[in-house]
Amino acid sequence: MAFTRRASHAGSWYADNGSELRKQLDDWLSAADLSHGPARAIIAPHAGYSYCGECAGFAYRQISPVVVRRIFILGPSHHVRLTSCALSSVSVYQTPLYDLHIDQKVRKELEETGHFDWMDVNTDEEEHSIEMQLPFIAKVMEEFKDSFTIIPILVGSLSPEKEALYGRLLAPYMADPQALFIISSDFCHWGQRFRYIYYDRSCGPIHRSIQNLDKMGMNIIETLNPAMFTDYLKKYGNTICGRHPIGILLQLINCLKGRTNGHRMNLKFLKYAQSSQCNNMNDSSVSYASASLVVE
Repeated sequence: MAFTRRASHAGSWYADNGSELRKQLDDWLSAADLSHGPARAIIAPHAGYSYCGECAGFAYRQISPVVVRRIFILGPSHHVRLTSCALSSVSVYQTPLYDLHIDQKVRKELEETGHFDWMDVNTDEEEHSIEMQLPFIAKVMEEFKDSFTIIPILVGSLSPEKEALYGRLLAPYMADPQALFIISSDFCHWGQRFRYIYYDRSCGPIHRSIQNLDKMGMNIIETLNPAMFTDYLKKYGNTICGRHPIGILLQLINCLKGRTNGHRMNLKFLKYAQSSQCNNMNDSSVSYASASLVVE
C-alpha cells in the first residue's frame, strides 16, 4: 500500500505556505459565529478557498475540538465512476500545516464488512472533495493534533438503497460522541458548462432562482428525511455534487434516532453563498452551503 498522500491541490486551490494558510483559516473561522454547536456532523463546501473559504468557516466554527477523536470525511467522486464507497489506501494525508493520520482500526473494520472498495493514491490525489476539508480540520484540531485520526471515504453514485446500507454501517460510529462526520458538498452547479439551466422565472433573476432551488433542498435536508431529499433530487435534478454523501448522512441519522435516549438531532444551515450571480443564460455559478448537526 502507498503510505502518504501529498497535498496535491495546495498551491492552486489553496495556499501551500503554512503561515499564509493558517492566517486565512484563522480569519474565516474568526468571522463566523459559534451558533449551532458542538457539531456531531457538518456539511461544508469543497471549492477553491477563494470561493468558499468564508462559507466553510461557518461549519468548522461549530466543532468542539476538545471532544473529537475520530473524523469521518465523506466526499463525492468527481473523476472516477464508482457505484460504492471506497476507503483510502494510504496511511498519512499531508497538509501545509501538519500530517493527518488514518484510523487503521476503523478502516480495517469497514473493510471487513465487504461493502467498501479501495481508492489508489492516484485517484485519491486527483480528487479534491476530501482534500479541501483537510486544512480546515488541521487548523481546528491544531491543539489536539496528536489525539485524533481521520477516516476518508470516497462516495460514488449510489442508489437510495445503497445510501441506506452505508448509513447502517456507519451509524454505530456516529453514536460515539467523540466521532465527527464531515460531509463534503457544493450545491447547485448552474450553467451550460454544467449542463444544468433550470430557471424559475417567477423568482426574478437567475441567481435568485438558483438560491430558491438550493434553499428548498437545504430546508428538506434540515427535516432529516432521506426519502424527501431523494424525491427533491428526482423532481429538480439539482446538481448538488455531494448529494450521495448527504444521503448517507440522512440515512445514518435515521438509524440513530432510536438510540439517542430522548435527545433530538437538529441540523441547521448557517451560511449560503454563490461563486457569482447569474443574470443571463450564458453565465455560470456554483453554490456553497455550510450546516451543522447537533444532538440536543
